[in-house]
Formats: sequence, C-alpha cells, structure tokens
Amino acid sequence: MEFRPSIRRKAAGFSLLGLGVIGLVLPFLQGVLFLALGMFVLRHQYIWAHRGMGWIAGRWPQMVTKSEDMEARLLLRFRAGTARLRGLVRRG
Repeated sequence: MEFRPSIRRKAAGFSLLGLGVIGLVLPFLQGVLFLALGMFVLRHQYIWAHRGMGWIAGRWPQMVTKSEDMEARLLLRFRAGTARLRGLVRRG
C-alpha cells in the first residue's frame, strides 16, 4: 500500500464520511453511498480506510473497478488541462 498524504483528500474524505453518518439517520441522503465514497477517497491516507475498501471491493468488485478507472481518467484530464493552461500562461 502506498500512502499519499494530502490535506484536500483528507478534508474531502472526512466530509463524505460525515455526510454518510448523517445519511444513515436522514431518509433523503444515501448514507451507505457517502460512507463508501469517503472510504474510497481516504484509502491512500489511512490503513483503516484501505482495509474498509478491501471489504467494499469484496462485496462490490465491479463498482470499485469502475470507480478506480473513473478516478484515473479524471486525473489524466486534470493533468492535461493544467499542462494546457501552463502553456497558455507562458505564451501570454
């Protein structure tokens, strides 16, 4: 397992976990979905989240694979966009 510390990922992950806990009580929020997303975001930050993702991957392997593929595509788009933006700024 590779740890990638990031304050933004930690903030987003704990926010999603908080929404998940609230969603377990409130009927209009999908608590389990937010808990799973929070674990997905925090999986490279904490060992307990990595273990939780292992359980989720055992339960819903196709959904975890799709989520990881989507994350990889979004990172590629983000990096290409920032490279394009840097090129524009250097020319300007």
